[in-house]
Amino acid sequence: MMQTDLEPDVAVQAAAEWLVKGRDPTGMAIVPEMKVRFGLTALQACEAIRTAQQLRRGGDANASGS
Repeated sequence: MMQTDLEPDVAVQAAAEWLVKGRDPTGMAIVPEMKVRFGLTALQACEAIRTAQQLRRGGDANASGS
């Protein structure tokens, strides 16, 4: 069962903001890098990517997306 929170997890939000600001190329794939850097699971890293995309579009990162 997938948990849906009204507020993004703090680490997920931090990772999303890091993505929006731009990251220095490390040669590491983005999901593994976020797992190491922010202590995220793969699912949380994917959520951070989705949140970053919403932030880039100026959308509400807390809105449910489809």
